[in-house]
Amino acid sequence: MARNIQSLERAAAMLRLLAGGERRLGLSDIASSLGLAKGTAHGILRTLQQEGFVEQDDASGRYQLGAELLRLGTTYLDVHELRARALVWTDDLARSSGESVYLGVLHQQGVLIVHHVFRPDDSRQVLEIGAMQPLHSTALGKVLSAYDPVAHSEAMEADRKAFTDRTVSELESFEHILDITRARGYAADVEETWEGVASLAAPIHDRRRMPVGAVGVAGAVERLCQDGEVRPEVIAAVRDCARAVSRDLGAGRF
Repeated sequence: MARNIQSLERAAAMLRLLAGGERRLGLSDIASSLGLAKGTAHGILRTLQQEGFVEQDDASGRYQLGAELLRLGTTYLDVHELRARALVWTDDLARSSGESVYLGVLHQQGVLIVHHVFRPDDSRQVLEIGAMQPLHSTALGKVLSAYDPVAHSEAMEADRKAFTDRTVSELESFEHILDITRARGYAADVEETWEGVASLAAPIHDRRRMPVGAVGVAGAVERLCQDGEVRPEVIAAVRDCARAVSRDLGAGRF
């Protein structure tokens, strides 16, 4: 059986102590509470402070939880709230469109699928929760790149690989697509990522009117498209779903 890493166990215990006790604790309090030498405790605190997980008050020298830990916790809660709010609406979208529905958020340099509703038929399908999609070629990725400044920067700096002969990789052309996406409120991918597959997505906003994710459908080109364009009824259904989830997150009307 693999042994735990002692320094990580001590750091975790330190964070729990700071989270559960008084607002700020001194070095001596932390060391004695955890049964550590002051030098050991100080070394761990210094590392946590450098990573933003712990902050030290300049006046008193006492420690408290840092902003980076709060950011990580907020991100976890935001994703789970997004998924919870989207459950009913994504089920409705799958029924009305007859296609698979995906809910995606920005993660590192791509789109992380956090919810997936199967196409409502008897075909064999694979659950894709946890899968990653590229930012520059998929409908979900284009929406995030158009509305989220961080995603936009990631897409600009990434190697925009050409998956098919329809993939837009050149920077100026990609920026033009993002302008169009913002103007019409949705993005499409017609065989830009996978041959024979089309997708369409729209942005989801939270109560601060900030982009927190994207929702979309994906399916065979012959079902989703007509004359090379995504069918208007599919566009309307996806946008309605995105608006409904946004409203449930407190964004109001868009």
